[in-house]
Amino acid sequence: MLTRSTSYDEAVRRTWRHTGGAISDRSALLRELVRYATLAPSSHNTQCWTFAVHERSISIVADLSRRCPAVDPDDHHLWVSLGCAAENLIQAALANGLKGHAADGTGPPDGVTITLEPTQATSSALFEAIPSRQCTRAPFDGAPLANEELRRLEQAGAGNGVQVLLVTEKVKMEGVLEYVVKGNTDQMNDTAFVEELKTWIRFSDAETVRTGDGLFSRSTGNPSIPRWLGSPLFPLLFRARNENDKYATHIRSSSGIAVFVSELNNKAHWLEAGRCYERFALQATALGIRNAFVNQPVEVAALRPQFASFLGVGDRRPDLVVRFGRAPAMPRSLRRPVDAVLA
Repeated sequence: MLTRSTSYDEAVRRTWRHTGGAISDRSALLRELVRYATLAPSSHNTQCWTFAVHERSISIVADLSRRCPAVDPDDHHLWVSLGCAAENLIQAALANGLKGHAADGTGPPDGVTITLEPTQATSSALFEAIPSRQCTRAPFDGAPLANEELRRLEQAGAGNGVQVLLVTEKVKMEGVLEYVVKGNTDQMNDTAFVEELKTWIRFSDAETVRTGDGLFSRSTGNPSIPRWLGSPLFPLLFRARNENDKYATHIRSSSGIAVFVSELNNKAHWLEAGRCYERFALQATALGIRNAFVNQPVEVAALRPQFASFLGVGDRRPDLVVRFGRAPAMPRSLRRPVDAVLA
C-alpha cells in the first residue's frame, strides 16, 4: 500500500508532466490538450472550468459551482482563470500540429471556444515550460533581472487591450506593498473571505491527493497536518499582522512586480488578461524566474480605483498584481483528472 507521502509524490509526477511521445489518435490528442489546459492556475486553485471536446474545437466553460463569491464577487478571477487555461491549450495545440484560435463572440456565453486547424507542429519555450510553471508563495532572492529578461517578460505579457506594467524601482514597490497590506487587512477582517479561503485550503498530503484541487498547505511553507487539526488552528494562526509581515518579506525579496491592466472592464478583457498572464508566467518559467500573485489591491473593490490612480492608469482596471524573482521550487499543487472536467 502507498504511504501518504508516496501517494502525493506519485500524484505530482502524474500531474506535472509532458506527454510521453506523439499521439496519433485525434480523440486522445484532444483529451491531452484538455490535460495541458488544466495545468493552468486558477483562483484558490478551484479549477473553475469544464471542457467540451468537439471535432474541430474545444470549449472551456465556467464551472459556477466553483466560484468564490467572497474574494471574486464579479467573477473576474474566474474569467482570468479560463483565459489561463485557454492559453495553455493553445500552446499545447501548436506543439501538436494544431493552430488554436480563441473564437470571438461565437463561443458559449459562460466561456470560450478554441477552434483548431492543422498547422506545422512547433514546440515553443512557453509550451515546454507548462509542467514546470508554479505560483511560488515564498521569498525570492532579491536579485535584479537583466534588461533582456524584463523585455521578454513584458513582451510575453502584452495582449489585445491588455498592458503589463513592470515595477522594479524599490520605492514604487514599497508603494505597491502599502496597497497589498491595506487590501490584505480588509480581507482578513471579512469573515466571509476567511471562511471561503479555509474551505479551499488542503491541510495535508492526503487531502490534496483526495481532492486534486485547492491550496496545498505545504506549497506555502506550512506543515502537512490533518484537517481536524488544521481547521480549528487556522483562525488562530491566520492573523492580519502575521500575513502582512509575510507579504512585506515576499515583496521586498522580489525582483519586481507586474501589474496587468485592461482597457475595458468586461469578460473578454478579463479572459485576455488571463492569457497574457499565462504567457508571462510561462516565459518567466522558461527563464528560471518564479512568480506569485499579490492581488489584494485589485480584489478589494473600494481600493482598486485608488490603486489605479497610484499606477497612473486612469480609469482602466488593474486586473492582476504579480511579484517575480528567482527562488527554489515549492511543493506542487495538484489537478483533478481529465474525466472530472469533461462536460
